[in-house]
Amino acid sequence: MDIFSLFTLCGGLAFFLYGMIVMSGGLEKIAGGRMEKLLEKITSNPVKSFLLGAGITIAIQSSSAVTVMLVGFVNSGIMKLSQSIGIIMGSNVGTTITSWILSLAGIQSDNFFIRFLKPDSFCPILALIGVIMIMTSKNNLSRRKNFGTFLVGFAVLMFGMNLMSSSMAPLADDPAFGNILTLFTNPFLGLLVGMIVTAVIQSSAASVGMLQALSMTGSISYAIAVPIIIGQNIGTCITAILSSIGVNTNAKRVAVVHVIFNVLGALIFLPIFEFGHYFINYPFDQAANPFGIAVAHSIFNVGTTFLLFPFAKLLEKLALFLVKEQKDEKLVILDERLLLTPSIAIAQCYKTTGTMAKITRETLVMSVRMLKQYNPKVAEVINKNEILIDKYQDTLESFLQKLSGKELSDEDSNKISQLILSISDFEKIADHAIHILNIANKMHRKEWVLSAQTVEELKHVVNAVKEVFDVTVSAFIEHDLEKAYHVEPLEQVVDDIAYVAKKNHIKRVKKEKSHIKRGFVYAEVLNDLERISDHCSNIATNIIQSIHSSIPKHILKNKLKEVRNEEFLQALEEFKSQYAVEPISV
Repeated sequence: MDIFSLFTLCGGLAFFLYGMIVMSGGLEKIAGGRMEKLLEKITSNPVKSFLLGAGITIAIQSSSAVTVMLVGFVNSGIMKLSQSIGIIMGSNVGTTITSWILSLAGIQSDNFFIRFLKPDSFCPILALIGVIMIMTSKNNLSRRKNFGTFLVGFAVLMFGMNLMSSSMAPLADDPAFGNILTLFTNPFLGLLVGMIVTAVIQSSAASVGMLQALSMTGSISYAIAVPIIIGQNIGTCITAILSSIGVNTNAKRVAVVHVIFNVLGALIFLPIFEFGHYFINYPFDQAANPFGIAVAHSIFNVGTTFLLFPFAKLLEKLALFLVKEQKDEKLVILDERLLLTPSIAIAQCYKTTGTMAKITRETLVMSVRMLKQYNPKVAEVINKNEILIDKYQDTLESFLQKLSGKELSDEDSNKISQLILSISDFEKIADHAIHILNIANKMHRKEWVLSAQTVEELKHVVNAVKEVFDVTVSAFIEHDLEKAYHVEPLEQVVDDIAYVAKKNHIKRVKKEKSHIKRGFVYAEVLNDLERISDHCSNIATNIIQSIHSSIPKHILKNKLKEVRNEEFLQALEEFKSQYAVEPISV
């Protein structure tokens, strides 16, 4: 093997890794919202978590990416450590699919149909079909283009595999290489090499692919290959370890569980393999081939999962013991590791914004109560909430800006735009709540008290606004178009109620000759409540536009004002009567 063969090997590895990136990117875009729906179904049931881990790994063709995602999820508080363990196990099984696909390169036959299964035969056709699909796609990020990208990525990956195997072909007749291989009869050395190579290239699939390519020379026996395969599974943990730097305690535990799982698998299977090799005389000295390596890789991963699956709780306890709880950990709102999978990242942005909305509602309710009875301790909580809401806004907007720089479908791009608008509206609602708090503080200092009639009217307006806000948040979190369509008519009712309340207040001020500044205070509160319901209307419009982006905003606003059916008409009338403010006479 000369220097040029080494260059070819490096080029083959580069094509392999790039093909895998392109292929997994295409698969992730094709899966789109399906992946986020799968993640929403995560439960404490370890079987479901296992199946989910296997499914997502097959979809994105990278167990390392799945583990990094898990670290991000746990770090953000989206997922519990116990839920991640089943997914890690499933991911280890899901990654074996790659080795089976790569084993096709070792097919040898003169039969036309069997020969057609060789990647050398069908990959050029797949590449051509993929390129045609990309070129004829009208939409730059359509499903057709994504599928074409997947086909081209797969073809490039298999081309890289072919380059690696051809570059290693001269090694079959190289005596020096044969002498080097004798060193690997020591299983611990083989395990170490597999671990180091995989850790360096940070891809167990690529490492297994290199081993399968090397096996085509006929120089690698199963006695050499199996310890290397076991080492590769330990080496792939390096990605999780690196991604756990700077994260919270639970996220570090995810990486620890991944390491423990693979190390325990090695400690179990390497002695079994060596015992069989030396004492039962398994035929492991014969030359390995790509198919046999895929079988060995699957046996190790499936066998490890089968043996350790019942002890998932013990793995969790061991991780808790090894990684102690740290005090004063910082709040992590969104983890940037989620950017690896844009569709899932967008889903988590919706959930995080939903959390921000709930804090906003709590802040609003507390602020309004302060008008009746001011409490400095509650005021302190409200101000802390406002700082937290601002932090949510800054984090979400920064994250979404980075996310918008990724390759996204038109649907996902539209969702990001509408999300940014909605986040701004939620933050402005919190600003109005703080303004109400400031009014309450002013009233407390000046010892101003609202009349009984004013308090009763204000209660109606506040309750109506709270209901509109609750419908809006529910529509946002659940992506419920029906509820979103109901927000605008309810908002119109709030405007009507607030208008009557203002007129009543003006009449009372004139009649009772109240201090003019006290009159302004009540009017300001009503204005804040009106603005809050206006922002709810904006959020509802954003929800609908995230799905129906083709409808211009002004047309959509008019449509929202129309009552849609008899059932809602009845509900609207009940809303009006429930929160009605009766006009008073002078």
